[in-house]
Amino acid sequence: MENLTDKDFKLNLKQKGVDIKIALDISKLSLRKDIEKIILMIGDSDFIPAIKLARREGIIDQLDPLKHNVSENMLDHIDLLHSILPNNFLVAS
Repeated sequence: MENLTDKDFKLNLKQKGVDIKIALDISKLSLRKDIEKIILMIGDSDFIPAIKLARREGIIDQLDPLKHNVSENMLDHIDLLHSILPNNFLVAS
């Protein structure tokens, strides 16, 4: 163990299917009328189909991108764009 160095380790982070799971939850909750409002904290266009479905079901969609870039396409499919972060708050890229 004493001879181990950083080169002996490999970082292997995997994020598989998280977006699709969130989109499925948005769709399911919207169709069952279990929610009245969605506050999505990411501007990823992968969520557009789920957001469109939610809006058709009368769910209010709010986007808070936490000062990150938002897909232009996403802006066409939300009801409200609002950030809870103060203007002088810096976000790491």
